[in-house]
Formats: sequence, C-alpha cells, structure tokens
Amino acid sequence: MHHHLILRVVTKMLVAPIILFALYVQFHGDFSPGGGFQAGVIMAVGFILYGIVYSMEKVQAVLPAWLAHKMMALGVMIYASPGVISLLLGYNFLDYRFISPHHPSHGQHWGVFVVELGVLVTVTGVMISIYYAFASRRPAISDEEW
Repeated sequence: MHHHLILRVVTKMLVAPIILFALYVQFHGDFSPGGGFQAGVIMAVGFILYGIVYSMEKVQAVLPAWLAHKMMALGVMIYASPGVISLLLGYNFLDYRFISPHHPSHGQHWGVFVVELGVLVTVTGVMISIYYAFASRRPAISDEEW
C-alpha cells in the first residue's frame, strides 16, 4: 500500500471537503438544487472513497456496518416524525403548522428541513450499506484465472 502514497494523501485531503459540501447541499437544498437525497449520496461518497483507497477494515472502523444499518432506520423515523406528530396533534398529515402555529411559513420551513434531514441519513446509510455489501464479497474467480 505504500506505493499509493499520493492517492492516500489526496484522499485524506478530500474526505472532509466532500462531507462539508454534502452539508452545504443539505442546508441550501430548499434555495437551490439539492436536498437530502443529493446530500446523502455526496456524504456516502466521502466514506466510499476512503474505503476504496484505504480498505474496508479502515472505513468500517470509522463507520461500522451496523451503524450504517441503524442509519437507514433512523432516517426513516426522522422522515416520518413530522407527519406522525402533525396527525397526533390534530393537523393534516405533513401539515407543519404545528411546529410554529403563529408563523406557519416558519413551521413549513422547519418541517421540510426535518424531512430532508431524514432523507440525508437514510440515503447515506443505504449507499454505504450497498458499498459494504459489494466490497466485502469474495470474488468467485481468482485474479490469476482471468
């Protein structure tokens, strides 16, 4: 692995800006193209790049497979929570006025933000889990047989 020194250094320099850009896309998704799905894929790319360059063991030390699976369920719960809470409080499903009854537009903004946050967490967990599933698979044919 020492012969990939430049790739390893560049990867270490890129992972943090990739995750930062994912957060930018998440927080500015309602004002520009982007949102939870795009931010989730971009955030997963940071972890996947780290795993490709360093190894599955190293990336799973940072984000274990069980945590990626929990992220999928947690994201769905975050996504559904504003709708369920609005129903329990007597509002229509996904009517975010319950968040700020005096300023419904503020409630709408925060409600969409929570839904997009749930999408970010779910998509990040799904993409990383898919990468782990494919990358940890043993090849059926050895490299010498090719």
